[in-house]
Amino acid sequence: MSPQRIISPRYQLVSLLLVIIVAGLSQGLLLPLLSILLEHYGVSAETNGLNSTALYIGIFFTMFIIEKPVMRYGYRTVIIAGITLVTAATVLFPLSHALSFWFVLRLLVGIGDSALHYATQLWIVSSSPADRRGRYISLYGMAYGIGFSIGPLGINLLPYGEAVPFIVSGVFFAVVLILVLRLPNSYPEWAGKEINQEGNRFIRTYRIAWFALIPTFLYGFMEASMNSNFPLYGLRIDLNQQWISLLLLAFGVGTLVLQLPLGIWSDKVGRKPVLMVTGFIGSLLFFAIPAAGDHLVLLFVFFICAGGVVGSFYSLGLAYCADVLPRNILPAANVIASIQFSIGSITGPLLGGYGIRYVSISSIFLFLGMAYLLFTLSGLAFRPRKLNNT
Repeated sequence: MSPQRIISPRYQLVSLLLVIIVAGLSQGLLLPLLSILLEHYGVSAETNGLNSTALYIGIFFTMFIIEKPVMRYGYRTVIIAGITLVTAATVLFPLSHALSFWFVLRLLVGIGDSALHYATQLWIVSSSPADRRGRYISLYGMAYGIGFSIGPLGINLLPYGEAVPFIVSGVFFAVVLILVLRLPNSYPEWAGKEINQEGNRFIRTYRIAWFALIPTFLYGFMEASMNSNFPLYGLRIDLNQQWISLLLLAFGVGTLVLQLPLGIWSDKVGRKPVLMVTGFIGSLLFFAIPAAGDHLVLLFVFFICAGGVVGSFYSLGLAYCADVLPRNILPAANVIASIQFSIGSITGPLLGGYGIRYVSISSIFLFLGMAYLLFTLSGLAFRPRKLNNT
């Protein structure tokens, strides 16, 4: 293949999107797969939820240090390191069923996921033209949604052996690693001395774009709750593993169907109204899911619709940050976004696990509905500043 082909923007974008697809597949598989396996081993719901937070603890702490390696070594180097770490940790899960061993492996997966997600999303966002930013970041969201929706289907590989789903995930990572190795390296813009002299740029970023950053917390809270706690909810209302994986797939399909249309709509009417409308509809749908009980048709309808309206929150939030912040402090915004995603992802399984045991098996949906409703109301108080973002 010619050098021009390798360094073309289209090849770069496609390669990055394939990385995100496989990363989404890995997370979409590991969360429900490990929850189901621990449930079969007799582990309690709250311990199960606590163990699943290890992945997001790894993501959380990595975000405090990831910006400097990206600035120093470039996007590609950090992505390669992240893929390598996730692949190595994933294939080691079948070696032991010890909770402590799985906790450490989930921690390593979280560190690797954090590195490759931060580098890829910042690479895409920082290189997107302002008038098409919603579409570009929607492609990022769609790529993650494709992988995340396919991931739970790997549960159906368990009859062939507990190690098979983990090995398949590792093979996919090896394939995208080959693609990334062919990319030229690139570096983000540095914030500059003038930005650092204005005070803490992280505080400044949050002060300017707090509403645009909340969706990243909500997305992490929702994603981890659905994939860690919903399998437990499903087993308790007598759904089998196949239906649980298909319902999670339906949620992902809803995300894919509306990801790009919502991105285009947000380019035309603005991110804020789109986020508020979808947040409100999402809250109503989550409140309605427990009423469906074990009626599969209703559950499929609610899951597809809920996935459609809230599945774009992370990508739309990042696009909104890029709208209201100067480009040279976007790296700080991406650090905050990833930290908030991690906090939401840690909070979700913990709150859901304790809620299932001590409150109600449907408490995860009540928590989600209330969270999205509060977000919608908070939008009434947000007034974005008009900034020069060129």
